Amino acid sequence: MRKKNNALKPIVISKDIVNGDGKVEEEPLSPSARLFHEPEFNVYVIAILGWKTRIDPQLVKANLPHTLLKHPRISSLQVLDEKGMMRWVPTKVDMDKHIIVPEVDPDMASPEGFIEDYIFNLTKTKIDMSKPLWDIHMLNVKTSEGDTVVLFRAHHSLGDGTSLVSLLLACTRKISDPTSVPTIPSTKKRTSVGSGGLWKFLIGFGLGLRMLCNTVIDVLLFLATVLFLKDTETPLRGSLEDASTPRRIVHRAVSLEDMKLVKNGINGTINDVALGMTQAGLSRYLNKRYGDRNDRNKSAIKKKNENNLPPNIRLRSTILFNLRPSPKIQDLANMMEKESETVNWGNQIGYVLLPFKIALKDDPIDYVLEAKATIDRKKNSFEALYTFSISELILKVFGIKAASAISHRILAHTTMCFSNLAGPMEEIGFCGHPMTYLAPTSYGQPHALMINFQSYMNQMRIVVSVEEKAVPDPHRLLDEIQESLQLIKNSVLAKGLAKPLSSFE
Repeated sequence: MRKKNNALKPIVISKDIVNGDGKVEEEPLSPSARLFHEPEFNVYVIAILGWKTRIDPQLVKANLPHTLLKHPRISSLQVLDEKGMMRWVPTKVDMDKHIIVPEVDPDMASPEGFIEDYIFNLTKTKIDMSKPLWDIHMLNVKTSEGDTVVLFRAHHSLGDGTSLVSLLLACTRKISDPTSVPTIPSTKKRTSVGSGGLWKFLIGFGLGLRMLCNTVIDVLLFLATVLFLKDTETPLRGSLEDASTPRRIVHRAVSLEDMKLVKNGINGTINDVALGMTQAGLSRYLNKRYGDRNDRNKSAIKKKNENNLPPNIRLRSTILFNLRPSPKIQDLANMMEKESETVNWGNQIGYVLLPFKIALKDDPIDYVLEAKATIDRKKNSFEALYTFSISELILKVFGIKAASAISHRILAHTTMCFSNLAGPMEEIGFCGHPMTYLAPTSYGQPHALMINFQSYMNQMRIVVSVEEKAVPDPHRLLDEIQESLQLIKNSVLAKGLAKPLSSFE
């Protein structure tokens, strides 16, 4: 049986810990933010940042008050008042309670293993509600990718993952120009088709009708998932009765140039490629898992060419889509410099259920083409808007417990979470210290598997967050996704669909 968390208790705020002249300016948490405090949905965002050189903790403590702490959510408590309402209460931040620098053995045998275990143990813990719900762990451990690893952890009620990563990046500057914030690649908008009034009307009518049909189907599937529709019981499903199960988090860098080559070959997007290589990697991984389970006596060569997958596997990813526009890095930087609070912030969470087609393909490029078709279909739907509206209606009519139960059922009836974030195009740093990689993910959701893609300069970082009983070999899963990209790239080149890139586009 699932253990019940202790109920949140009212916190009394004394004048010596609030900002300014002792006045407490309270603001209620949004319903979506409050939802993340329910036992079944207590989610934390964690960003792993690698740095080329060792960073002095005192330097971080001296600079954060002028950057990160300028954001009102980062310098506020979440307080449950006597009426049961959670509110934001500004407070003075004690840096010593938020910056953790553990003592480490400089001569340890496996620095990467130490960091992996440290993160695993960190996912067993929660942040004390008596302080703002974030912390930073500085691991001065020399690895193959640098001299320091910094872990930034924040409760999901502070904001969605995209916004929190943007806030972190707004604290950095370009190495080539220390006065400029990072440059994030923009999404190209599609151009309109047709110039005549009649053509525009017909095209608009057709697109509107398709949007309506897709939305109706997606909403019905959402409701069916809440009520009874479950994913196939594959090894990836796990048995997460308790979302507080610790997670093993590993990451791997692949070539962004290779992904761009495939993108150009199919006339698609980086997101299409990320989903396609993930679909291929999951298919290959599950095929081997089923092969290991069904017949351990077969030779490796025979098993490699054999289809061990059950037919008609239903495997879906739940994408938590924040309907509130994510703040731009420049706007966040301006907010911190000018102490303005005009940046949109907060959780307005809608759900998108993204199906993955698990099968072995003769041509690896088919995985990406199928993923592109799925994404193009989802782009022509208001699924996230309507699932958010349904959740908000249930929350207002039946309360936070009912909304939490529905959110938990959606995640429990699907297999995984997926996200893809675009990162800086050039090298960035904090106070002159160059960053080597950025690997964000989360834990606390009732999924045994979460896969995140994060680009930075000429690399794409794949981050896998797993429950070990479901995925005991996460590095093997990364191997399959990485090899899938190579196979897809080779197929694109063999067909002459694209040429190797001489420069990044």
